[in-house]
Amino acid sequence: MSSRWRSGVTSMSDRAPQRSSSNILRRMVKKGLLERLQEGPVIGDGGYVFTLEKRGYVMAGPYTTEVVIEHPEAVKQLHREFMRAGADVLQAFTFWSTDDRLSLSGPDAPGNETGKSITCKEMNDQACIIVKEVVGDGDTLVCGGLSNTPSYAQGKGKAAVQKEFSKQVDSFMEQDVDFLLAEFIGNVEEAEWAIEVLKGKGKPVACTLRIGPTGDDSGVPVGECAVRMAKAGADVVGLNCRFDANTCLKTIKMMKDALEKAGLSPYLMVQPNGYHSPETEHTKNGWTILPEFPFALGPRQMTRFEVHHFARAAFDLGVRYIGGCCGFEPHHIRAISEELSPERGGKLGDASKKHLPWGGALKTDQSEKDFINGKDTREFWESVKPALGRPGFPDVQEKLFRH
Repeated sequence: MSSRWRSGVTSMSDRAPQRSSSNILRRMVKKGLLERLQEGPVIGDGGYVFTLEKRGYVMAGPYTTEVVIEHPEAVKQLHREFMRAGADVLQAFTFWSTDDRLSLSGPDAPGNETGKSITCKEMNDQACIIVKEVVGDGDTLVCGGLSNTPSYAQGKGKAAVQKEFSKQVDSFMEQDVDFLLAEFIGNVEEAEWAIEVLKGKGKPVACTLRIGPTGDDSGVPVGECAVRMAKAGADVVGLNCRFDANTCLKTIKMMKDALEKAGLSPYLMVQPNGYHSPETEHTKNGWTILPEFPFALGPRQMTRFEVHHFARAAFDLGVRYIGGCCGFEPHHIRAISEELSPERGGKLGDASKKHLPWGGALKTDQSEKDFINGKDTREFWESVKPALGRPGFPDVQEKLFRH
């Protein structure tokens, strides 16, 4: 973040063997997640798995995070980009990094450049070290995240699932992350088991499901899922990944209504994927059923202007943790930061030094008026309807629509 927007409160890397009293003091007074949420919106980061796959560092299919060991500089760069864009939170890149999932592929698995098996502890420790190096003494929060497990899908039971969660959380606690997140979970039962493990660690706990309006993978209604997560002890509840922004907003409204009816008031969080997929709204698997998934989704990607509208709609709905998942690039996070800057005391990321919202930067170059041609106003970009650019291609996959 730019120094001009910092609160003056900074954090300290835990890697140094000794800390000065001034650094300890700064860490002690650094605002935590819940305090920030009470004051206003918190901007999350974007998607790592898809972005790093496109950049050549993650193998599609397994989507595991060996890159933190093989090419740590690639992960650092993406962290830096999200932080520069205005993210208040950087999530350690630990997606699907449990031993039960890592054991599904050995040292000879396609995409494993290390030539050896990697453990949950090695992966999670390294991911935390990387993100903390990027944050340094800055004001950005570090999140330790875990996700759904093969052990749950295989029916191994609560003890086995929580054992996998606990190994990840042990790394997060050793590395002293700022808060804990359980994400991309399809069944609220597994989410409850995760929250139970996280809640005993003395740090704020967030939990997001990968569900749409039809409920979780076992058919539990959306509202009941939200209530159960809150009763399990989650400070923040919400959604991430499988569905697009519009569907997530509809679903989070269902969560909010149920929570209010139950007299519960956790903070709300939403991190949708960055691709339009209205056809999948009433399915369980969301965008994964699209024929374009995962390699031909580009034409469906949200524009920065659509992200502005998403951020405003989420905030107006009462969501206070707003970020993105797969398909959300740094410029999308910048759009969220810029849209909600008035609610954040004018706070912006350094990337906004190189950008004026809604085409405003085009006003600065009057020597090229032909290509600008009125494109330097919000009114212009509000009126644009992006074309597919491929004559004869469908607007949507009609056969997937449920009218």
